[in-house]
Amino acid sequence: QVQLVESGGGLVQAGGSLRLSCAAAGSTFSFDKMGWYRQAPGKERELVATITSGGITNYADSVKGRFTISRGDAKNTVYLQMNSLKPEDTAVYYCRAFHTRYGGYWGQGTQVTVSS
Repeated sequence: QVQLVESGGGLVQAGGSLRLSCAAAGSTFSFDKMGWYRQAPGKERELVATITSGGITNYADSVKGRFTISRGDAKNTVYLQMNSLKPEDTAVYYCRAFHTRYGGYWGQGTQVTVSS
């Protein structure tokens, strides 16, 4: 029913920038929290950043000062502006949306590759 559609991934050089977008389609409600997670080869999926419906944000220490999460004007839309990218940021990035009553949903993932 609900699908999270992601875009914006790609290949960039170290120091470059990317902007990821995620929009929830098919929902009849607003999500309480949305965010981004990432998973690199051989590693567990980890939190990158989240934002609540009230605008409260949370960032992993490794991306603080470089990444910015925000909500769009469209319903259930979230963005991740990634600046000063490092090779260690290379991973598949997943959009996440959560509602207390209806549960959570994952996007299909978008590849971000940062070359040195």
